[in-house]
Amino acid sequence: MIANIARAGLLLAAIAVAGCSESSVTDFVPQHANRQLPPKILAEMKAKGMSRSSPVLARVFKEEGKLEVWKQKTNGRYDLIAAYDICKISGKLGPKFTEGDRQSPEGFYTVRPGQMNPNSSYHLAFNIGYPNTYDRANGRTGSNLMVHGACSSSGCFSMTDAQIEEIYAFARDAFKGGQTEFQVQSYPFRMTAANMARYRSDPNYQFWAMLKEGYDHFEITKVPPKVDVCEKRYIFNRIPEGGATFNPTGACPAYTQPQALQTAYQSYKTKYDSAFASASGGEAPKPTIAGIKEAAIVSDWTKKRARGERVPIEPPSLNHDGTVTVTDRMGRIDSAEGRRMAALDAAEAAKKRAAEEKVAAAAAAKAAKLAAQQPVVTATVPSPEPVATEAPAQAAQAAPAEEGGAAKLKKRLLGMFGS
Repeated sequence: MIANIARAGLLLAAIAVAGCSESSVTDFVPQHANRQLPPKILAEMKAKGMSRSSPVLARVFKEEGKLEVWKQKTNGRYDLIAAYDICKISGKLGPKFTEGDRQSPEGFYTVRPGQMNPNSSYHLAFNIGYPNTYDRANGRTGSNLMVHGACSSSGCFSMTDAQIEEIYAFARDAFKGGQTEFQVQSYPFRMTAANMARYRSDPNYQFWAMLKEGYDHFEITKVPPKVDVCEKRYIFNRIPEGGATFNPTGACPAYTQPQALQTAYQSYKTKYDSAFASASGGEAPKPTIAGIKEAAIVSDWTKKRARGERVPIEPPSLNHDGTVTVTDRMGRIDSAEGRRMAALDAAEAAKKRAAEEKVAAAAAAKAAKLAAQQPVVTATVPSPEPVATEAPAQAAQAAPAEEGGAAKLKKRLLGMFGS
C-alpha cells in the first residue's frame, strides 16, 4: 500500500509539472499496457465483421481452464475472437463465499474503465467486480478478484503476461470505442446437458442451474444478457412492469420478457431436457467446494498463513461426507511476517540445539572425570609350569637298575636264613 501511495504521489507531482493532458498522463502507463493486438487477430476481426473498438465480453470456464473473448459484430451479435488457456486458478469448482476461501468467483460480473490497472504488480490486471449485487445480497465477501498476469493465483484468474497483454488490449480498445462496461461471465464448466448431468448430485447444483439460464440466453441470442437480482437470485432479460425496480433481497416485481426470447428459450430447453435425461457416464466430476462451512475452514487457514504461522502447505479440504483432509507437509508463506516467524523458529531451534549440546558435553566431562579417579589394576597372568617328560631311553635304563637292587636284597635275606 505504501508503494502504491508513493507511486500515486510521484504521478500527481509529474502531472503538476507537465500539465494535465492526455499525453502527459499516458506517459506514465507502462508500455505493455499500450501494446497493440497482433495483425493475425486484427485480420480475423475484419473477416468476422468486427471493428478494433467494438464492444467485448469475456467468458470463463473453470473446469476447462479457458478464458474466451467475444466481440460484437456489425449485426449487433457477438462472436468468439480469442480463447486462452488460463495459467492458474485456485480453489475448487463452485462459487466464492468469503474472504480468504481462495475460491475464484462464479456468476455475472461487470468491468468498467476504473477497474483496469495498467500498473499492476501482476503485469496487467482488471478487477472483475466481485462482490456483485447477487454476492452482497447473499452475504458473500471478498475483494480484489482479478484477471491478471504473472501466472499466480489466490482466487483470481491468472494468465501469462503475453496473454493478459492481449486481453487487456481488447478491453482497452473497446473502452476507447465508447463501451462503458463489459460483462464477465464466470462458469464452473461449459453448461452442456452432459456436464450438468455429471454434477446433478452436487450441493452446488441449484446455484449452477440458476447461472445456466443466463448461459442459455447468451447461447441463443449471442448478446450479453441483462442481469438483475431479486429474492437473492439472478434473473435474466426481465423488464419490470409499472416502473418498478428489482430489489436484490426483496420480492421480485411483476415483469415481462420479449416473446421471441421466450419462444426460442423454450425450444432450446426442450432439446436440453431430452439430452440431460439421456446423459450418463462421462468423465468423473472434479472436486467442488462443500459450501460455506468449507469456505470458513479455508479462510481460517488463510488467516493463519497470512500471520506467518506454520500451516499445511495446501489448504484443508472439507469432504462431502463431513471429514476434513489435511496434508502432512507444513510450511510458511514467503512473506515479511512468514520470514519473521521462520527466523524466530530458527533461533528457537538453535537455542534448543545449543542446550542439548551443553548437556551432552557436561555428561561426557563427568564420565571422563570418574574414569580418571579409578585406580589402575594390572592383571598378571602366571606362566604355565613346564611339564617334565622322560625320554624313552631314560625310562628303559631305570627299570633294570631297580631290578638289580631287589635281587641283591633277596640273596642277602636268603643267606641269613639258610635258604
